[in-house]
Formats: sequence, structure tokens, C-alpha cells
Amino acid sequence: MRVHIATDHAGLELSAHLIEHLRAKGYEMVDHGPTAYDAEDDYPSFCINAALAVVADRAAGLDSLGIVLGGSGNGEQIAANKVVGIRAALAWNLDTARLAREHNDANVVAVGGRQHSLVEATGIIEAFLSEPFSNVERHIRRIGKIATYETTGEVVA
Repeated sequence: MRVHIATDHAGLELSAHLIEHLRAKGYEMVDHGPTAYDAEDDYPSFCINAALAVVADRAAGLDSLGIVLGGSGNGEQIAANKVVGIRAALAWNLDTARLAREHNDANVVAVGGRQHSLVEATGIIEAFLSEPFSNVERHIRRIGKIATYETTGEVVA
């Protein structure tokens, strides 16, 4: 699986750890930056580029997910969710990470690097990456309604 990762300065240490850790587990890691610490960096471009790459990979039929990191993960999740076709979920424990994939078919996970220890954050990311989408009809239907609104502006009852 290819995994696109992006961060801001607050998640840089976690990002470096995850890139090394997940590569060792066999994931193809693609780093969208930043490459150096800058407390004034602007995360939206990094996160949007990672999200765009996930969409492009999936459109090409590749197995691909994304990770966006920050101090809280909130802004990074918001930025990723502006990309059409992205369902980014903020995960703060193992259950929210797994449910994001199982029920929502989330394709990007956001985690706050200042909210968790390195071990906790790594576990959350691993739970997200390893959980398959359930393909349960009600979840497919709900995701379809979100996609309809995203592409047409129509709210389906």
C-alpha cells in the first residue's frame, strides 16, 4: 500500500518516525513535507498535496491512503477534506481510527502529534491503515449521499 503523509511543524517528529516505522512494515511512504522544522510553516499546502495524491492514486486503481499530522490534527483534517473525493477523519484512539475506515471508508487519517505519545500515535495510525472498509450497504449508501453533495450540491434525503 502507498501512504501519503504530510504534517506541519508540530507533527514533524511524529512524521519522521512514522515514515521510518511504516517503511519497515512494507508500506510505500510518500512524504509531502515539510522537510525541515519551521514554526511559521503553513500546513494547508502540504496536506492538500497529500490528499490530491491519494485521490490520483485511487483513480489510477492503486491501494493508497493518507496521513496528515499537526499539533491537534484539526486544521490538517480540514485542509485535506477540501479535496474532492477525500474523507479525512480525525482519530484520537484505536476505535475512532478503525471506525473511520470500517464505517466511513475514510481515505485520510488526521492525528494530533501533541495529543499522543509516539507509541499511542503509531498505534492509531496502524489501526487506521490495517482496517478494511466493511462494504455494508448502509455505509455505502451514506458515503454515496456525501459524495453526491460534494459533487452536485444536492442534499439527498
